[in-house]
Amino acid sequence: MTQQTELDQLCVNTIRTLAMDGVQKANSGHPGLPMGAAAMAYVLWMRFLRHNPTNPAWPDRDRFVLSAGHGSMMLYSLLHLTGYDLPLEELQSFRQWGSRTPGHPEYGLAPGVETTTGPLGQGFTNGVGMAIAEAYLAAYFNRPGHKIVDHYVYAIVSDGDLMEGVASEAASLAGHLRLGKLMYLYDDNRITIEGSTDLAFTEDRGQRFEAYSWHVQHVDGYDLEGIAAAIGAAQADPRPSLIIARTHIGYGSPNKQDTAEVHGSPLGEEELRLTKENLGWPTEPPFLIPGQALAHFREALERGSSWEAEWQARFQAYAAEYPDLAEEWRMVMAGELPAGWDADLPVFGPDDGSLATRVASGKVLNAIAPHLPTLIGGSADLAPSCKTYLNGCGDFSADDPGGRNFHFGVREHAMGGILSGMALHGGVIPFGSTFLVFSDYMRPSIRLAAMMEIPVVYVFTHDSIGIGEDGPTHQPIEQLAALRAIPHLTVIRPADANETVVAWRVALEHREGPVALLFTRQKLPVLDRATLAPADGLTRGAYVLAEAEGGRPDVILIATGSEVPVALAARERLAQQGVRARVVNMPSWELFERQPQSYRDEVLPPEVTARLAIEAGVPQGWHRYVGDGGDVIGIERFGASAPYKVLWEKYGFTAENVAARALEMLEY
Repeated sequence: MTQQTELDQLCVNTIRTLAMDGVQKANSGHPGLPMGAAAMAYVLWMRFLRHNPTNPAWPDRDRFVLSAGHGSMMLYSLLHLTGYDLPLEELQSFRQWGSRTPGHPEYGLAPGVETTTGPLGQGFTNGVGMAIAEAYLAAYFNRPGHKIVDHYVYAIVSDGDLMEGVASEAASLAGHLRLGKLMYLYDDNRITIEGSTDLAFTEDRGQRFEAYSWHVQHVDGYDLEGIAAAIGAAQADPRPSLIIARTHIGYGSPNKQDTAEVHGSPLGEEELRLTKENLGWPTEPPFLIPGQALAHFREALERGSSWEAEWQARFQAYAAEYPDLAEEWRMVMAGELPAGWDADLPVFGPDDGSLATRVASGKVLNAIAPHLPTLIGGSADLAPSCKTYLNGCGDFSADDPGGRNFHFGVREHAMGGILSGMALHGGVIPFGSTFLVFSDYMRPSIRLAAMMEIPVVYVFTHDSIGIGEDGPTHQPIEQLAALRAIPHLTVIRPADANETVVAWRVALEHREGPVALLFTRQKLPVLDRATLAPADGLTRGAYVLAEAEGGRPDVILIATGSEVPVALAARERLAQQGVRARVVNMPSWELFERQPQSYRDEVLPPEVTARLAIEAGVPQGWHRYVGDGGDVIGIERFGASAPYKVLWEKYGFTAENVAARALEMLEY
């Protein structure tokens, strides 16, 4: 091992002891990883990471992801030490109410935190998405002699990250795509919560990543020069890189180093004292930052300012030669849509015949794609079925990073995490698609995207038992309710082709969180808007599609998606029996809940208590809208293999059954 300088040793131990003290003061947390990985983090941050602490949003910065988010005190320490707006008091408030230093890093709280991590494998996968966004934007914006997009994505990953299936999916795709700007330092400490990794994780990780077509190196996790040389070699290699750094969890602790005990528990006052003594560190005061170490860390401020100033000068030269591209760059990095992006949106009429909403969605995508060149995405091997292929836009590949169609392979979970990374990077509008039933495979990634409130569009097709003969394994029953249960996720289930157009508009204009669009496999009639309310009522989540004739409604029929035509037909049957029925189309609960109470009461008058909801999924949640006097026609068992029209009849989604249930409610 190369001898460290005294300053290097002082700085590394500053990171370690800040983390130790933060966890001890909170009496909660994970000291082991920061103690063991501080040396590699120090080398990366002080010798390679190009960032500007005074402007964490500088667009051409390198991205750093702490995928092993339980080691968050190491990241908070680095952010404070290098000059980010994260005062020492925040480190002293680790894991406390109202602090910007929660137990796992959260995007949007502390400056410099690029993504929310903690669920293992997610940060690993987000980094792949960031590298994809960098590669695409470089291909789109860079010109000979002008590189305005040229940065790396680094991460520190753990044994647990590499065990998770989502990371394996992402690693496989990253190697296939030869994402050479992607470099991960693997904290190979060989300890998990239950003990040694020998209990459950014994394959040769290096060989596994070599098989994924990654560049793999092995280093001593405390050889600073060796780590630096490995990062330099990784930068020079065209493949994604994994640097396997052999480390010791809880480094320096006389009694807990290399034990599971130090993974997720404070050292304790006595062991904390012994560890500081072992490291040659004063036992008091806590949160000590030696002036010499702080001065060295704060050199990042001058370097960062210089790097950004140099980039700004290059960008000005670029803007002088390519003013239109420069303005487009500014716009996409601000998340703005260009004027006229929606100029060619299709309009459908009843004479166009019945159309599956997945087909209508494909038409919308291809109408807007020429106007939104940073709209990029694809499906988990289902583009022909989900209708998400952008015609004439090329396929993103190692040889063509300017292609806009992504082939994620049968990797739904990785697709979800990669989409989040693309959105977090900025500059692109990412979308991904699969069948609604397989949203289960993506749920952890969707949940984190919602937690971060980032603009990702999920396209879920084959949205009910209406897919027919594929049977119960492919027919979603509980998935719609499960998606609605995720805070900050907007779920939209349009009823026809024109509502599909509006749904896409909402999804692209919504910047405060992800949107899930749910589309049918089966054909639906294009609703006659000459006699029914306009499709842009979708923007309010629910609207009166067809009013009761002859006065106040006796009953309100509430439906979504493919069940709306059934509700309309039931309204006609009820009218023949003298029953006044209002049809409310409710494509999005979330959009409806954002409306003022006065509007919600207009759509669902409190005095009309006879309400019947119709939706081909579990009834869970619908009673908030139908109330105690209402009812729900839903599905509380799994589907079956049969033609969809047969299933519709057998499961009660017919005008006859809806009308009969309404009459039963009214005691006719």
